[in-house]
Amino acid sequence: MAGSPVSKLGAGFDPTVPNVARVYDYMLGGKDNFAVDRELGDRLLAAFPESAWIARQNREFTARAVRYCAEQGASQFLDIGSGLPTMSNVHQVARKFVPGARVVYVDNDKVAHSHAEALLTTSDGVAAILGDVRAPEQILADVRARRLLDLSKPFVVMMTALLHFVTDEEKPEELVSVFKNAMPSGSFLILTHATHDWQPEESERATRMYQRASAPLTTRSRIDIAAMFRGLELADPGLVRTSRWRPAEEVTAEFSDLFGGVGLKR
Repeated sequence: MAGSPVSKLGAGFDPTVPNVARVYDYMLGGKDNFAVDRELGDRLLAAFPESAWIARQNREFTARAVRYCAEQGASQFLDIGSGLPTMSNVHQVARKFVPGARVVYVDNDKVAHSHAEALLTTSDGVAAILGDVRAPEQILADVRARRLLDLSKPFVVMMTALLHFVTDEEKPEELVSVFKNAMPSGSFLILTHATHDWQPEESERATRMYQRASAPLTTRSRIDIAAMFRGLELADPGLVRTSRWRPAEEVTAEFSDLFGGVGLKR
């Protein structure tokens, strides 16, 4: 499994604890990771050789979903749990279709935030802020106060490979609802999430491996993930494996990748 970061709000840097953002970076072939992250990554790869493929499929889905929203006219993006910068970042993809697209990257990991500030916020309309998905009202308030996006107009909320690092006790569906309620008509939700539907035993093993990481892993069923889109209209082909959502070319692999979808608020 791979995913974007969600750790304890305001947590500092701890090189002795595997960080889910850095593990994801390692799976994508990045260099912003440490020995403890690579150790967990290697354990995951040994147990689940498809882990790196899953991470790439999530990243490629994200790019396709951003492109889709931009082609529908979306020009504002709020990327929550954005993680460490890598290739084909949101503003780079969106601005190929909407040159003036505005993007706010949000993460609660201070290392990821500092990387985003240094590498991504080099042009007008791109910002990086500290924020935690478990404090959605604060994220929205910060964006409004700093006038980073105009939340009275349609915007895209992105939560890719994020919510499976939020526990059931933290009520992820309610967190998503805060953003959905704030979205005006014409807005989109882009979301991916790990599932145990296809390989429950393997998912349980992965969950145990993440117990010592910066955030625990909580996989969910397709029914539970679909509930996060309640009230939205899913774009074709609906909530499907990330590798099957409008792929550039046919995917024949049968690995258990994440569920992904794009929902429109009418």
